[in-house]
Amino acid sequence: MFNDNEYKLKMSKTIDIFEKELGSLRTGRANASMLDLIKVDVYGQLMPINQLATITTPEARTINIQVWDINNVNLIDAAIRKSELGLNPQIDGQLIRLPVPDLSEERRIDMKKIVKSMGEKCKVSIRNIRREANDELKKLLKSKVISEDNEKSFEKIVQEITDNNIKIIDDKVSNKEKEIMTI
Repeated sequence: MFNDNEYKLKMSKTIDIFEKELGSLRTGRANASMLDLIKVDVYGQLMPINQLATITTPEARTINIQVWDINNVNLIDAAIRKSELGLNPQIDGQLIRLPVPDLSEERRIDMKKIVKSMGEKCKVSIRNIRREANDELKKLLKSKVISEDNEKSFEKIVQEITDNNIKIIDDKVSNKEKEIMTI
């Protein structure tokens, strides 16, 4: 039998990933999740910064990274400099300070485009999950597990789930755009 919850779960996981990506975008305000996508090559493997240090945001424009092992300070510094965040770390012993500069108008417009494109990619993923669900329904109909009426009602349910998730994505995109454009 068809289980729409499986597809609801897949779609909500897709949105969770999208939220993480959005959180990692720099908006001019210091946010510890900006560093989530940066991986540091330590102990022979790639590790996120939050597994090597304590990350705090003492002020709206500063991120502090208290590194646990002094040997990792320069590795974390290098990883941040290589990232596309455009941040300039300042090292003070085992503490790395990251001043978060204001975004220029041009950079804000670029960020809006990036957010829109991320939103579109997420919507494509949601639609692919819908297609996957509809393909399963067609197989179940073909093998006579469900009737045509059942298939139609399940397709309607899948479409509603899809529409709700697309709306969530649109809302998140517009909220992030507002956040980016507010100075």
